[in-house]
Amino acid sequence: MNPSLSNFILKATPNYILNPTPEMNTAIPLNTGATIPALGLGTWQSAPGEVKKAVVHAIESGYRHIDCAFCYQNEDEVGEALQDVISRGIVKREDLFITSKLWCTFHTRTEEGLQKSLDLLKTPYVDLYLVHWPVPMNPKGNHPLFPKLEDGVARDIDHSTTHIETWKGMEKLIQEHPEKVKAIGVANYSVKYMEKLLAQATITPAVNQIENHPLCPQQEVYDFCKDKGIHITAYSPLGSTGSPLFKDEDVIDVAKKHSVGPATVLLSYHLARNASVLAKSVTPSRIEENSKLITLDASDMKKLEAVHKNKGINRYVYPPFGVNCGFPDKTEGIDLSG
Repeated sequence: MNPSLSNFILKATPNYILNPTPEMNTAIPLNTGATIPALGLGTWQSAPGEVKKAVVHAIESGYRHIDCAFCYQNEDEVGEALQDVISRGIVKREDLFITSKLWCTFHTRTEEGLQKSLDLLKTPYVDLYLVHWPVPMNPKGNHPLFPKLEDGVARDIDHSTTHIETWKGMEKLIQEHPEKVKAIGVANYSVKYMEKLLAQATITPAVNQIENHPLCPQQEVYDFCKDKGIHITAYSPLGSTGSPLFKDEDVIDVAKKHSVGPATVLLSYHLARNASVLAKSVTPSRIEENSKLITLDASDMKKLEAVHKNKGINRYVYPPFGVNCGFPDKTEGIDLSG
């Protein structure tokens, strides 16, 4: 057995791998042979001036997985934080797992997109590079990140290329610049888009990073990726801004059972699914609290599964691309699946 799997024990149901001693840096295997730490610090929506301190504190507190993206417009501060902790000997670069993402306006410029992030992050390589969304947008539009059509509302989609062509560009990065990127993957991919991608891919994505929580379990994506050996990383695990799941009765019941807060339950939910999870915070006490994962048993998971069954699916992150990304709860927009 792979040593990194030795702590995982199957209990009660084949759907969940429950870790008897869960830790934030539990090494979960990827299909590349590398591993990804179970808990990562998310940097999305972290305000300017706060990101550097948050990343430094997180790494000093034991985090080894930092999730970034060019679109977040704060990779420069993350880079400053990485330089700080490495220069002070807190960690070596090889101790960290750094993820970045190719933004939609760079779909035809994968190498340029990667290099921009490397320069901002002040690192020679990233451990994982993801296609942020399967939606190419006009690289010469009226905004470098969010180009819109003349109506000022609809996003300016680039119809001259496809997400499949983008993936070929990602594969080229691995083939030509293995010193700059260790693994490639996708984000926000539905089963439909993933099927179309895999039919023409020569490299299977290592990761699919998706919105994931008890109100949006995306079980069909989870099951598909598990079958294909693609790791799931969960973002917005607390239900996005305002943490609506903190008030859910089932979540509260599980939290009371374990004498922890709702956030601990919602983060540990993903470890029970053998997925990694991103916890975003710039508050030192919350960064520390989020690292305290616990073991959830089959009865806990059954209760958390009931959340979406009782209240329906709630997807909180869905940019107004005007594109049908193939998710069963969001079917409006044009189909770019290829």
